[in-house]
Amino acid sequence: MKIIIATIKSWNIERAMRLKEQYEGIHEILVMTQKEELNLEAVKAFAPDYILLPHWSYFISEEITQNWNCVVFHMTDLPYGRGGSPLQNLIVRGHKETKISAIAVTKKLDGGPVYMKHPLSLEGSAQEIFIRCSDIIFTEMIPKFLTGNPQAVEQTGEPVIFKRRTREDGELKPDMSLEQIYDYIRMLDAEGYPRAFMDFGKYELSFEQAHVSEDGTSVEARVVFKEKM
Repeated sequence: MKIIIATIKSWNIERAMRLKEQYEGIHEILVMTQKEELNLEAVKAFAPDYILLPHWSYFISEEITQNWNCVVFHMTDLPYGRGGSPLQNLIVRGHKETKISAIAVTKKLDGGPVYMKHPLSLEGSAQEIFIRCSDIIFTEMIPKFLTGNPQAVEQTGEPVIFKRRTREDGELKPDMSLEQIYDYIRMLDAEGYPRAFMDFGKYELSFEQAHVSEDGTSVEARVVFKEKM
């Protein structure tokens, strides 16, 4: 079996390299971590059985997606939650659990057939959730592509579409509950994400490392004061 794993996040890169070492001499695994690496010439030369894309944020040409089995790992129980910012959209809607859906890449955004799903807890910071998700993808899901022949099944049910959230959507508001404040801080607390913030006169305050007190009456977090430009 020959697979390409294309990913840009540190936690996935670490696991991809570990997986490559684990299956050395059994399966050929090519790890790509830069946008420019996933091009038609490189894919043709390697001729993979699958191109697996855990947390890949870049456009993939149709010449690749229509000629190779490309698989993305989406953090919702599809067809619920197609679209952008799945983790943040799940948390603001009050979800405590979700599923990771491994789906075929098609022209329809997040609308491809589903190879498999796996439960995922949404407890903790975004960084903790992404790492937990990565553990599942690399220990439970990708091995099934290497050792078996999973069959993709068309999605069923009414799709629910998520809109990609912007930096402005992470602003803390005075009328928020403590639970909402905690959720806003933790859902943006990860590598590469703009932190939850609020305006404070000439300063912008950004927040991370949030936790709720034992009695549930307060939220504590690290705050950074930065003068506005």
